[in-house]
Amino acid sequence: MQLAIVGIRGLPNTYGGFETLAENLVHHLSKDLDITVYCSSKDMESRMDTFDGARLKYIPVTSHGAFGIIYDSIALVRAVLKNDKVLFLGFGGGFVVPFLWRYRSKLILNIGGLDWQRSKWSGFAQKIIRKAEALLMKNCGTLISDNVGIQQYIQEEYGRSSTLIAYGGDQAIAQEILPEHLTIYPFLSSPYAFAVCRIQHDNNINMILDAFVENPLIPLVLVGNFVDSEYGIKTKSDYSAEQNLILLDAIYDRKLLDVLRSNCTLYIHGHSAGGTNPSLAEAMYLGLPVFAFASGYNEHTTNYQALYFRNLTELKELIRAYSSVDLEEMGNSLREVAVKAYRWSTIADQYKQLILD
Repeated sequence: MQLAIVGIRGLPNTYGGFETLAENLVHHLSKDLDITVYCSSKDMESRMDTFDGARLKYIPVTSHGAFGIIYDSIALVRAVLKNDKVLFLGFGGGFVVPFLWRYRSKLILNIGGLDWQRSKWSGFAQKIIRKAEALLMKNCGTLISDNVGIQQYIQEEYGRSSTLIAYGGDQAIAQEILPEHLTIYPFLSSPYAFAVCRIQHDNNINMILDAFVENPLIPLVLVGNFVDSEYGIKTKSDYSAEQNLILLDAIYDRKLLDVLRSNCTLYIHGHSAGGTNPSLAEAMYLGLPVFAFASGYNEHTTNYQALYFRNLTELKELIRAYSSVDLEEMGNSLREVAVKAYRWSTIADQYKQLILD
């Protein structure tokens, strides 16, 4: 069985959720399936021919911004002509799929979250993305949802059923604090809250930062791609003088990232755009107590075992009372959920069954 994976920046993964999904599917399934992953030669620093048993094919177009639609469309056309099944991730191929109607049965779609809801997009861009989503829903033979909330949305909005396959979190591994870590990150010796995310509006960055500025009972360490956007650069400039905030640029060394997050006192999750956010599944697998934005999707992901906030006032109240919460019990409950639902070996088997069906 020849499988193509389309819709990501590329492998090896240093970027985001879909890349992590592709990386783990390749790791677990490349012995059983003949896998090709389409990558952007403009975005990848290295151009490897293979990765973990999968072939890598390159498209000379960036996967970012409006060009992402062109990139995904070219990759999707090439993939569908050369493979038995194509797993398409995201929305970028929406405008080409109506022309691939003969290959509908080959196309497996996972849109992830509702990207058109992200506030980083202009109103016009949101309409384009939602139209692309609708075209994909109509023209792909098999649909996957990674969250009960997304599954319900697909059924209600498009009248189609989708297979629920969650997202893995067991790539996150608890790490011991070593003396060299304390030298670089002295905050590790005391209680701290932690968050890791892309620095964009729909992750409620300002709300989270303001809550800790106004409520300095515990410092917040926030790791994100501050340098990649005007918003990120301005945010870091505006808040860098606050003593209760430690703002760190993106960390792509997974082991180092796990040192920082696995030893935090509590984890803050501000994502508002659904499905299952990778960083939340990872935090749960680490057994971290979580304060999460009440997006609806986050409640499903955590099986209602976390604490939730809808606005600045509610988050400030949670921070104010954090020491009275049984954080250990919450973390253990969330880890139990993650161990049952968010293991990559199980998830890869579910994808395999769907692909071979």
